[in-house]
Amino acid sequence: MTSIQWTYLIFFIVVVIALIFDLGLFSKKNEKTSIKTALWQSIFWVGLSVLFFGFMWIVDGSEKAVSFMSAYLMEKSLSMDNIFVFILIFGFFKIKEEYYARVLLIGIILAIVFRAIFISVGVVLIQQFEWILYIFGAFLLYTGYKMFTANSDDEFKPEENFAYRFMNKYMRVTTEEPKGRFVIRKHNKAYLTTLSLVVVMLAVTDIIFALDSIPAVFAISKEPVVVYTSNIFAVLGLRSLFFLLRGAVDKFDYLPQGIAIVLIFIGLKMLIESFVHIPVLAKCYIHIPVYVSLIVIILCLGGSILYSLYHEKKKLPEAEEK
Repeated sequence: MTSIQWTYLIFFIVVVIALIFDLGLFSKKNEKTSIKTALWQSIFWVGLSVLFFGFMWIVDGSEKAVSFMSAYLMEKSLSMDNIFVFILIFGFFKIKEEYYARVLLIGIILAIVFRAIFISVGVVLIQQFEWILYIFGAFLLYTGYKMFTANSDDEFKPEENFAYRFMNKYMRVTTEEPKGRFVIRKHNKAYLTTLSLVVVMLAVTDIIFALDSIPAVFAISKEPVVVYTSNIFAVLGLRSLFFLLRGAVDKFDYLPQGIAIVLIFIGLKMLIESFVHIPVLAKCYIHIPVYVSLIVIILCLGGSILYSLYHEKKKLPEAEEK
């Protein structure tokens, strides 16, 4: 077996075993997830990703390993936007907290399936039409600009979501208390409950976010093994991250700007390396090392989080005076 085949095999085994522990043994049906449990689950998934990074370093070399960690951090940061939208969706449908874990589990499984499809399509498109990288780069620049200049008052409205309107118009939907069920039978007819609506909306939301995140990962590395593994690890840790950050996500006011700067940098990197083939010295061409991307990602994300917390502390005295 080649090193890449070994990496895929170990990745598959690790993910299956981890899912058994995290989603099976560590999670109980219809039970609230505490902050403490969410913290340990988050440490579990992040620690697993770091161990896999070390494995890739040994088996596949430092460049692929650093690319994996850069892509993983990128996906992890973008997933915080997912969490904000997930919170709004759960609040809009008034879903009871004990159902959160089950709904998120199904939504994440669907997200993994859709992302695997998107990544496969992306790999084929890049192999057949390399010029599509220019489109990816330009799209990342546009997304980064829109995110950086976005109005904080323009929040996601679940009632305006396409999936929500489509299901309400063409399917039988009931607002009756689901009691943990996704389908209810009434008058010999099956009706979708609000839990089913939330699952579909979570999956659709992740698909929309994947349109940003997957091109960003391709800008870091075009190696399928890096793109697949970083995406899946980031998505698998999304559920525990949701429970850990749902009460604090509004404290990271400047995180979107940090993510936006990263997207703009990644988009420029993709365009420069794909489009501007200008010799710098003799036969040397412009190339930004992958470790530079990792440093930029860490500095932008860490800096935006610290800046958010600093401004949050400055607001505290004013709140106390009131």
